[in-house]
Amino acid sequence: MSRPVKLRYVAQLPSTGFFRPVGSAASVLQKVCLSVEEIESIRLKDFEGLEQEECAQKMHISRPTFHRILESARKKLADALINGKAIQIEGGNFGLPQSRFRCNNDGHEWNVPFETLACRTPLSCPVCFGANIQPLPSFGFGRGYGRRFRGGKGGR
Repeated sequence: MSRPVKLRYVAQLPSTGFFRPVGSAASVLQKVCLSVEEIESIRLKDFEGLEQEECAQKMHISRPTFHRILESARKKLADALINGKAIQIEGGNFGLPQSRFRCNNDGHEWNVPFETLACRTPLSCPVCFGANIQPLPSFGFGRGYGRRFRGGKGGR
């Protein structure tokens, strides 16, 4: 019996879950699917410029596991760019930080469950419905699997 896969922690969900070449209809394009943890590896290593050891620590995985995830993500991105394929970000085995928000209008604070965050971040306060909200720093991680994440609004 194989060992269960550990959750890979990601700091945030991508705001867009689908990219495609300009001028091509999404329905006729081939797709490359990247998991949320693959996008997180690209963000940490290539966008933030962190060393692999630090990236692995942030994702709560070993450095060899981080390297495998990063290499898989880079190969898929290269395939999409070189062959003109669409990029779909969905699924994976990941956990998110606990998410707490504060309304700057009335000071109300609330937690946003993983399932809600996986669909989209809140746009307004649940009490006064004001849009002047901000995420608060949080400690610890919520648990959840990203298999339901299908990205935000994209070019579908």
